Amino acid sequence: MGVPSTTPHLLRAARGEVVDRPPVWMMRQAGRYMKAYRDLREKYPSFRDRSEIPDVAIEVSLQPWKAFQPDGVILFSDIVTPLPGLGIDMDIAEGKGPIIHSPLRTQEQIDRLHPLEPEASLPFIKTILQALRSEVGDKSTVLGFVGAPWTLAAYAVEGKGSKTYSIIKNMAFSDPTILHQLLTKLADAIAIYARYQIDSGAQVVQMFDSWAGQLSPQDYDTFALPYQQRVFQQVKQTHPDTPLILLVSGSAGVLERMAQSGADIVSVDWAVDMADARARLGKQVKVQGNLDPGVLFGSKQFIRDRILDTVRKAGNWGHILNLGHGVLPETPEENVAFFFETAKELNLAGVKN
Repeated sequence: MGVPSTTPHLLRAARGEVVDRPPVWMMRQAGRYMKAYRDLREKYPSFRDRSEIPDVAIEVSLQPWKAFQPDGVILFSDIVTPLPGLGIDMDIAEGKGPIIHSPLRTQEQIDRLHPLEPEASLPFIKTILQALRSEVGDKSTVLGFVGAPWTLAAYAVEGKGSKTYSIIKNMAFSDPTILHQLLTKLADAIAIYARYQIDSGAQVVQMFDSWAGQLSPQDYDTFALPYQQRVFQQVKQTHPDTPLILLVSGSAGVLERMAQSGADIVSVDWAVDMADARARLGKQVKVQGNLDPGVLFGSKQFIRDRILDTVRKAGNWGHILNLGHGVLPETPEENVAFFFETAKELNLAGVKN
């Protein structure tokens, strides 16, 4: 018996079903390039307020849905949002990202961390996701997202974003026992958080291991991959049918390793040609991506040509069209609109796999 056509495009493609066109959404599709978001930011200058007050977060999450009708509507949040629930105090500084007030550097600090109880520490997430599901119905797919253990550990240990990651690498290479304890606790908390998002309405969950591309392949195998696997295995035990996406920034050197994580879909950035990514990952691995966000500064013809190039190279199965990273703040809104319009007019019938 065929799947009813009411199942949204993105969910069908993520499950490996054949679709007539690639589903499309954009990372950071809710955000600074939209006037509606900038107007709201004037009223709510704190990022935590915008992402943790349900009515505000719902409005922000739905801004791109109302403007462009993407195939994916993603929760407006941040990867560090669950950290206070473990006992890691943080804030998110406008334009600078997460700030961890007492970076984790000692055994005592790691021993003090407690298991995540999302109903107690993150009740707003359920409210937001339930509202998004109710709003988009079967016309779009609601995505949740979480940070990966290595990336959250990097923020927790460094105290903020970094260009060199020298503090966490010092820990990794001189005192790895402490770091492995932290990564284990984070992995278990992230698995709980991902399950909570699914139970609250997320139909697909993307895990961001934003900083794992800063690791050499052998260190990725030690500090990133096993903990990605730990999260995905736990989520699959209870929610085997929920597609999981893995993104690693600067992933060209670890693409094949990403496919070993247990993720159903590997997000590919623009540093790898999509045809090469398909060849390296193998036919059975689904992909997401991979336009350079800078392409959206080009002419409409240029944007269209790049979309067609990516879709042809990705083939007619298991591809979610997206940027290789988040949409840039200065991007013209009309070019974002054109990206979505062009993607939705595609027909995969003539595309070879």
